[in-house]
Amino acid sequence: MNLTISTSKVQKTGDVSSPRSPSLNSSPLVKKRSRSFSLSASNVADMFSLEGKVAIVTGGYGVIGSALCRGLAKAGCTVGILGRNKEKAQALMVELKQQGSSVFTAVADVTDKDALQKIALEATSKYGSIDILVNCAGGNQSENTISGDDRTFFDLSPESFDNVMNLNFKGAVLCSQVFGKLMAESGSGNIVNITSLAAFQSTITNVCGYSAAKAALQNFTAFLATHLAQKYGPSIRVNAIAPGFFLAEQNRHLLLEEDGVSFTPRAKKIIAKTPMNRFGNSEELQGPLLFLCSDASKFVTGTVVVVDGGFTAYSGV
Repeated sequence: MNLTISTSKVQKTGDVSSPRSPSLNSSPLVKKRSRSFSLSASNVADMFSLEGKVAIVTGGYGVIGSALCRGLAKAGCTVGILGRNKEKAQALMVELKQQGSSVFTAVADVTDKDALQKIALEATSKYGSIDILVNCAGGNQSENTISGDDRTFFDLSPESFDNVMNLNFKGAVLCSQVFGKLMAESGSGNIVNITSLAAFQSTITNVCGYSAAKAALQNFTAFLATHLAQKYGPSIRVNAIAPGFFLAEQNRHLLLEEDGVSFTPRAKKIIAKTPMNRFGNSEELQGPLLFLCSDASKFVTGTVVVVDGGFTAYSGV
């Protein structure tokens, strides 16, 4: 386990709300607001600011994870890049440090609870708290992917199925236990799980274990949001982002031909079902993440934000 610190930040807070009607203002359950309140550029900036917050991003050096780390860093977070590959984590840390961001690396397997607890202890001793957890570690394995007659559903090995379930689901549960406990103790925090369109009712073929794991993670999001809010208070929120189809290392072999440019038949089906007629760019997940982690979404918990270019909205007709 490796933990490295660079620059420090100063925390800012902001609170934005809108005027209430007279009938609502009279309720003891509603805090009265000034009728002279107006929304300004500075209010909006404060509402979305994460200045001084500390975030852990698992799988933080992957295609999607690194984009999320960059977004959090730009919003003022101290970012912890957690994953198994020390070299990749440090490479991203160097990039972010050069931009003046506060960043550290934490080398561990998300399924190793003892290692996660050591990271939590060391991180809190340096930063005081963990305010944000992004469960982004995940992906599929070729051994767990149905491939024509070469590998049918009946050929999938229990070992590869377990590996995919552990990485995508169990790891998120363990990280939520370890870092979520710190949030429960402090009374505030945000957990964001990165799920997938594979978790939805409209089935994505060939990725049995991955789909099952992401569906479990989506259900876990609703459970944990309810549990933490009811038991530890409304300032601890849990939400999810479900990316549509984004090119990443794990799915490249499914979406691109051997030339690395041409679309496979599967990719062509995806594009035909996507009204925006393209794959997503990982940077396009930064906005939804900042929304869910900031005061802009103070009354949002247990929800899934879909970022898919209209894929789930389009009937195909």
